[in-house]
Amino acid sequence: MSTTTTRASAPPAARGPVSTPRTRMTALARAEMTLLGRNKGTLFAALFVPLVLPFSLRSASEQMDLAGAGLTVGTLLLPAAIGFSLLFAVYSALVGVFVVRREELVLKRLRTGELRDGEILAGAATPALLSGLVQSVLLAVGCALLLDLGAPSAVYLSVLGLLLGLVLCAALAAVTASFTRTGESAQVTPLPFMFVSMFGSGTVLPLELLPDRLASVCELLPLTPVITLVRGGWTGDLSGAETLGAVATAVAWTVLAVFAVRRRFRWEPRH
Repeated sequence: MSTTTTRASAPPAARGPVSTPRTRMTALARAEMTLLGRNKGTLFAALFVPLVLPFSLRSASEQMDLAGAGLTVGTLLLPAAIGFSLLFAVYSALVGVFVVRREELVLKRLRTGELRDGEILAGAATPALLSGLVQSVLLAVGCALLLDLGAPSAVYLSVLGLLLGLVLCAALAAVTASFTRTGESAQVTPLPFMFVSMFGSGTVLPLELLPDRLASVCELLPLTPVITLVRGGWTGDLSGAETLGAVATAVAWTVLAVFAVRRRFRWEPRH
């Protein structure tokens, strides 16, 4: 009687965990969050400056004819506080992050691995985006309670405006970083956009108080639709056409910024 022996099949080769875009971006965002916590200057500008500026704006609001424009102190300060958060916690902070990581060759090394270009930028921007989001929500709740604003009339408009603002400011930060040479100059190159946005996008001075011709020009600025949507969410006085116009302007600027990043963003130090 013959016996038949069967050879046991060899176990499959051990494989490591499968890398996905989500896990790669999460790991990069976690590392970036650690680095952000060590940079005290950036952390101070991102977290505390937007909390202080609205208080200085309140004294200036006493000289404005807000009632004639159909506004109150609350509907002036709340969008302004969110605008300051987007400019300092997201836009200005990310310009420094992108430039410093590029000059330290971090971005160049990341491109040699599994991470794609979009994942690198998105992962590096995630901590600033989260801090801007949390800060904006806290500022909105605080202003609503302290200034007796009550619940927003159309909260979805404010949420939409905030989300568009986060994406837009991150994309514009990458554009600004593309022509910023050093980490020191990253403290200067964001200033033109920040000043224009603060004084021309309705953040400090509502467009309703500007001459009609100047207001029409300021409506086309990148941050104007964000402030318009956030304020309109509380006042509830935005028409359908005005809402579509604000959304279209914000989306157009975002698409233009993303296109500029794809064409001009630098991954290696500038010489």
